[in-house]
Amino acid sequence: MMLELFPEGFEEVEHDTDVELAAYAGPGAEERFWQVFGPGAATDVEPGWQEAWKRFHQPIRVGRLWLGPPWESPDADAVSVVIDPGLAFGTGAHATTRLCLELLLEREAGSVLDLGCGSGVLAVAAAQLGFAPVTALDVDPQAVEAAGENARRNTVEIDVRRADVFADELPRAELAFLNITCGAAQLIGSRLHADELIASGYLAAERPSPAGWVHRDRREAEGWAADLFSASNN
Repeated sequence: MMLELFPEGFEEVEHDTDVELAAYAGPGAEERFWQVFGPGAATDVEPGWQEAWKRFHQPIRVGRLWLGPPWESPDADAVSVVIDPGLAFGTGAHATTRLCLELLLEREAGSVLDLGCGSGVLAVAAAQLGFAPVTALDVDPQAVEAAGENARRNTVEIDVRRADVFADELPRAELAFLNITCGAAQLIGSRLHADELIASGYLAAERPSPAGWVHRDRREAEGWAADLFSASNN
């Protein structure tokens, strides 16, 4: 409801016994809020609010990988992956992305296919680590644009394409990423041509078992999971 009422943006702040909802909007917003939620308080935002959102995007380390936004400086001893938090999902901070990267760091370099690439963080990280060629697919044109821009920002070569990974033909790769859902791993895994598959995007209670794949490893963090599979014919 808040998204519909205040597409300009709103903030959710948890307190001990309740939740505070703060909408950021222009004239007339106070009346819209009151009509739906009842009386509230209206205050002027503090100077510098346009940049305040940046504090939510902090750099992280995953082994020798550094992932962070363009306004932060990478660690000198790390392989940097600079991702601009734009319209596409994925900055590297989510547990599922970190778990995928942990498994990636243990693989030998080869060709990579990133299915449902979002911002391209996994594809860019693979390219930075020397994997090639790297192909990234997503049905969302904004994701394709963001992934391409992040590839250019990191000066790596990635073949970014718009595609429906549930229906379109999938190119072959030695390693595939599928950080979407457990159901997606079940559906797409059976039509995927790869030697290894890193799947994530689901809770630790879920355990995908895609046809034609053998389970090799699992990582869990913050209630989320990532699994490594190898093709059963290998």
